[in-house]
Amino acid sequence: MMNERLLANFYIAFEAVLSNKIRSLLTALGIIFGVAAVIAMLAIGNGAQQEIMEQIKLVGVNNIVIQPVVEQVEEQVDESSLLERERAKFSPGLKLQDVEAIQATIPGIRRISPEIVFDTHIVKSGLRRSAKLVGVTPAYFDVLDFKLKEGRMFSEKNMVKGDAVCIIGRSVQSRFFPKESPIGKRIKSGNQWLEVIGVLEERVVSESSISKLGIRDFNMDVYVPIQTMLIRFRNRDLVTQSALAGAESGGARSNYHQLDKLVVQVEDSELLTPTAEVLSKILERRHFGVVDFEITIPELLLKQQQRTQNIFNIVLGAIAGISLLVGGIGIMNIMLASVMERIKEIGLRLSLGAKKSDIVNQFLFEAVMISITGGIIGVILGVVLAHMVSTFAEFPTIITMPSIILSFGVAASVGLAFGIMPAKRAASQDPITSLRYE
Repeated sequence: MMNERLLANFYIAFEAVLSNKIRSLLTALGIIFGVAAVIAMLAIGNGAQQEIMEQIKLVGVNNIVIQPVVEQVEEQVDESSLLERERAKFSPGLKLQDVEAIQATIPGIRRISPEIVFDTHIVKSGLRRSAKLVGVTPAYFDVLDFKLKEGRMFSEKNMVKGDAVCIIGRSVQSRFFPKESPIGKRIKSGNQWLEVIGVLEERVVSESSISKLGIRDFNMDVYVPIQTMLIRFRNRDLVTQSALAGAESGGARSNYHQLDKLVVQVEDSELLTPTAEVLSKILERRHFGVVDFEITIPELLLKQQQRTQNIFNIVLGAIAGISLLVGGIGIMNIMLASVMERIKEIGLRLSLGAKKSDIVNQFLFEAVMISITGGIIGVILGVVLAHMVSTFAEFPTIITMPSIILSFGVAASVGLAFGIMPAKRAASQDPITSLRYE
C-alpha cells in the first residue's frame, strides 16, 4: 500500500514537471551549470596532477641535478682586467673527479650519474639525421628508470676501454632500422662508427614537459659509455690548440666544464635538501670558491607545483560548488512559487483523502526530478567542456567516474535539501482555506 501511494505521488509529480517543461528547465539551469563546472574543473585538476606525476617520473625520484654555469664575458674588455679576473676566478669546472669526491664524502647516496651531451649527426645507408650523442654510465638508466626493449647495457669492459658501442632510443631505431633488428649493426656518429648493443623502450615526453623541465626527446638520443665520449668524441678537460689560441687573443673562456650534467640520487627524500647543501659546499671548495654550477631539486619543485595546483583545484571546486548552491536556491524559490500557484490543487487533494505526507512526497519528487534531470544534462555538458579544453587548449583533462558520481550525487542532494521547505509549506495548507483560495 505504501509503495502504491509513493508511485502515485511520483506520477503526479512527473506530470507536473512535464506540464511545465520550460519552467522546469529554467529552474534546473543552476544545477546544470554547477554540475558541468564541477566535472570540468575536476577533469582539469586531474589532468594537471597526472602531468606533474609524469614529470616527476621523467626527472627521477630523489634526484639532485647539478648543471654547470658558463659565465658570459663581453668581447670588448680590457686585456689586463680580463686576465686578473681569470686568475682570481679560476675553476677546473664540473668534472669526473667531482663524482669521485662526492661518492667518497657524502653518505646516503644511492647513485651518481654524470652526463656529457654532444650535438651530432647519425649516418647510415645514406640517411642522415641530427641527434644527441650522450655519454653516460650504467647508473644513468637506473636513475631515470629507462628500460631496455632489446639488447644489453654497457659492460664494465665497455666503460673502462671506451669501446665504440652505443644504445639507441626508440625513434632512432624506427628511422634507421625500420625493418630489421639494430643489435650488432653499426651507425656512424661524426667520424666514428658505433656498434648498436641495445635499444631503449619508448619514453613518451610531452612538449610541455620538454619546455618546463628543459629535458630532451630521449627517443632520439644515442648513448655511449662516458669514457667513449671522452676518448673518441669530446673532452673539454683537455687543453687544445683552439683553447690556447682563444686565451692568447684575450677572449673569454668557452665552456670549460668536462660534464654537462651530474645527477645525484639519494636514498631518502628527507635527505634531499641537506645533501644539496653539502654538495654545494664540496663543489665550491673544489672549484676554489667559484660557484660555476647550479643545484636544483626537481622533485621538490614539482611537489610545490603540485601543492599549488591542489589549492587551485580547491578554489575552482568551491566556485563550482557555489553554482550548485545557487541552483538549489533557485529550485527552492520556484517550488515556493509553485506552491502558491497550486494551493487550490493542494486543498482538493487533501479534501479527497490525501495525507500531508503525500503532499510532501509530491513536491519533494518534483524538486528531486528537476535536480536529477539538471544533473544528467550537467554531466553531459561537463564531459563536452572537458574534451573541448583538452582539444582546443591542448591541456590534458581526465574525467573520472568518482567525479561524475560526486557531482551527480550532490545535484540530487541539493534538490532534496532545498525541496523540503516548499514541500512542508505545501503540506501545511488548510484544505478548506485552500479550496476558497482565488
